[in-house]
Amino acid sequence: MKIIQAYKNGAEDWHYLQEKAQLQNPLVFVFGDRYLLEDESMLLNIRKEFNYENIIFGSSSGEILDGTMKDISISVTAIELEKSTFVIERENISNFNMQPDLLGEALLDKLPKEKLKHLFVLSDGLLDAKKLIEGLESNLNYKIGITGGLCGDDARFEKTLSSLNENPKTGEIVLIGLYGDALEVSYASAGGWFPFGPVRKITKSKDNIIFEIDNKPALDVYKNHLAHRAIGLPSASLSFPLNITREGEKQPLVRTILGLDELQKSLVLAGDAPENAKVQLLMASVDAIIDGAQFAAELAMKNREKKAEIAILVSCIGRKLVMNKRAGEESQYIKETLGGPTIMTGFYSYGQLAPFDKNGKTNLHNQTMAVTLISE
Repeated sequence: MKIIQAYKNGAEDWHYLQEKAQLQNPLVFVFGDRYLLEDESMLLNIRKEFNYENIIFGSSSGEILDGTMKDISISVTAIELEKSTFVIERENISNFNMQPDLLGEALLDKLPKEKLKHLFVLSDGLLDAKKLIEGLESNLNYKIGITGGLCGDDARFEKTLSSLNENPKTGEIVLIGLYGDALEVSYASAGGWFPFGPVRKITKSKDNIIFEIDNKPALDVYKNHLAHRAIGLPSASLSFPLNITREGEKQPLVRTILGLDELQKSLVLAGDAPENAKVQLLMASVDAIIDGAQFAAELAMKNREKKAEIAILVSCIGRKLVMNKRAGEESQYIKETLGGPTIMTGFYSYGQLAPFDKNGKTNLHNQTMAVTLISE
């Protein structure tokens, strides 16, 4: 595996992290601020500098590049697989009546299944990723790991952009299939948040909106649990997400609170919140969040046969906002945990797609760090 990485801020020249070289048919990830990915001159510059056939664009809420975090920049990671292969397909949600499960099924149908080892997804950040996962998994007759992330838009939540080769656009989902006997892929996710207060029950909800908890208005229950901390709402809600444990499942999922509806007394989440699920408030220190990222890396490394050559990190905009000036520390700690030879790329997102570990099933997460390790 050969890897070349570079980044640029605005009109600056490209800064390379390795010696500049021409690669053979690499898989190229371009993560960057949405405004920069809407700039025609920037896109021309990227294509001139990286004149390759398989370029995947994704808007972000911050870029992760080899142990550092960057803002309002463009980061590029070009990966040449020497013993393995990849196939990339894309679709737009507008062609599937805005139904992510149908899109997921169609994307998977496009990919060859022989020697398929892993799926990596880069998705529009504002669609229902849970249904996208359901569509991708619907016709898989054997276990395949699925990881990835939802594109970001800094903290604006206006629109996100992604594409394969074309100019980045809204509604786009890109699916990468990785193939080959030499390929080893491992993954994990973790948060670092810890629960407080009683475990309650969602008694009325629809999709990602909770209307009632224990038959009481959800917003009132949330504010009462926060007590004096509720003074900082709505911005304080980023520091107090929810643990959601679906009926029949043991492992809870973290859900960011995107909005508070004072009229309906409801909570709007960045992910599903089904009725009869258990719910509990979460809180964390910055140190605990960073420890969670390191734990995700340790889980992903567990029982690997080979040293990881590339690590793709997908963290959450909520974590970045809570950590503030210390946000870069989580990728630094992961770099130390993985060791020197492993090169890192990734981005801050609106949602992370990953199992908790290699034995789990893929879920949509908020407020977590998802780690995908690849070697051949």
